[in-house]
Amino acid sequence: MKKLTKSSIFVITFAISIFLLIYLCNIVYTTFLNKLYMENYFQNNTVFSINKIVLFSSASGDSVVNSNNTTTINNLIQYTDIAIFIDNNAGEYTLENTLKSVSIENLSINTTPKVGNANIYYKGLDSFSTPQISENNIIDTNLNFEVSSEDTIDYSKPILYNNCANPITISYVNSNLIDNYTINTENQIAYDGSLLKDCNIVLNDLKCSFSFYIVIENNLGYKYRCPVYIDIPLSNENTSIYDGTYIYTYNPNYEFYLYTNSSELVS
Repeated sequence: MKKLTKSSIFVITFAISIFLLIYLCNIVYTTFLNKLYMENYFQNNTVFSINKIVLFSSASGDSVVNSNNTTTINNLIQYTDIAIFIDNNAGEYTLENTLKSVSIENLSINTTPKVGNANIYYKGLDSFSTPQISENNIIDTNLNFEVSSEDTIDYSKPILYNNCANPITISYVNSNLIDNYTINTENQIAYDGSLLKDCNIVLNDLKCSFSFYIVIENNLGYKYRCPVYIDIPLSNENTSIYDGTYIYTYNPNYEFYLYTNSSELVS
């Protein structure tokens, strides 16, 4: 049996190297195409959107009833409760259109009201449209929601059903609008938006807007985010918060877009 010469060994080794190189290039190219396909698919086929936002605005305050038919108002607040409905376009629930995690990120107040002290809070659905608020629920810049598949959930903490059954509920509160303000109470006062009128608060001074991202991860591990912009509405041509409450339903067409880096996509 002939021994392989050095030149033969070189030719065989070179051929094997070329074969391995072609094989590895094919794997890399296929992986790249798969990632590109998955990225394009999830960029153009996101199932999550926001098509409805309900805003409920009113006011409240602390009071001291005086003996001379007057009432002194302290810590007058104007609040707007906000319900943001995430649509997952579900005919049936799948790993793609159900929630694994949800968060509010990069919260920023863009237009500050001329009077008062504006903050954003998480608010449970069971206390929506009431002045009840917990200072422990203030949102600095971010808020992480718990996601549940249980039949019932505890609305006192930030929690969402994994099938998008309940909206994200937060509250904008502008506090300390006025202190030690005495009004005549021969006619009974109401602790709602009309209190702003009784205390001579100008609605233009309450204008405020803020923005944030809602970030979703679905049960396939893909992350999406959607920018949300809120202008606090207090009046229209026919009515205003001065009448007691002001309810505004906004129907945007916000689409969630792919937020995961392409390097994180499954191959």
